[in-house]
Amino acid sequence: MEQIYTIPINETFELCIDDPSCGCPLCRLHRQLEENELDRILGAALMEPDVRIETNRQGFCRTHYDMMFQRKNRLGMALTLESHLHELQDQISDTLLSSGGKRAVKRIGELEQNCYVCNRISRHWNNMMETVVLLWDRDENFPEKLKKQPYFCLPHYKALLEYAQRRLGKKLSAFVKDCESVEKPYLDKLCEDISWFCKKFDYRYADEPWNDAKDAIERSIRFLRSDLHAKPGEFKPGDSGGLR
Repeated sequence: MEQIYTIPINETFELCIDDPSCGCPLCRLHRQLEENELDRILGAALMEPDVRIETNRQGFCRTHYDMMFQRKNRLGMALTLESHLHELQDQISDTLLSSGGKRAVKRIGELEQNCYVCNRISRHWNNMMETVVLLWDRDENFPEKLKKQPYFCLPHYKALLEYAQRRLGKKLSAFVKDCESVEKPYLDKLCEDISWFCKKFDYRYADEPWNDAKDAIERSIRFLRSDLHAKPGEFKPGDSGGLR
């Protein structure tokens, strides 16, 4: 059931099979979404009036401000900040005396809870997760792709199960079994590696080989809390897989 919206999922799952160092395929898909949104907001959408209205209203979280800054489009970022800051002048100034600061507190609170990029990613992400479950249900080749993944980080493992619980009905137990066939061996190996890492600090094991334990801490963190944010240059042009 190859469709335009299934291509990036299939490509990413295949990539993670070929190169297990890619890690959780859903983290990678999330990073691709994020890269596309950052490219868009500092590129084609920069001067679109409807986009500017929304970026002025929502602002950006600190993470995405930092990632925008790292992209070196200083003029694009300055133009976005210019209209946002000028609008805030009207929204949080001249109110401190008349309202006791309540209007300013409310508006700043809205900004603290909002981010244009996060909100865009969230909308796309819901559709993507439903598509993963749909592919497993309707594409005869996809269950094998799922079972060959390196692992799913815990937050995305939870998300997979939640979406499946809403969509699969009687097929749910088979989906859970397939997911667990990925998750349990990886978690067992991670526990083994982190324990060996700890033992290596005991003098009795000082001369023993590290085996796979040297990066056990990093892998454990990625497994427990996801690996969501792309590093500069991580994705090449054309690597978005049609996620725009």
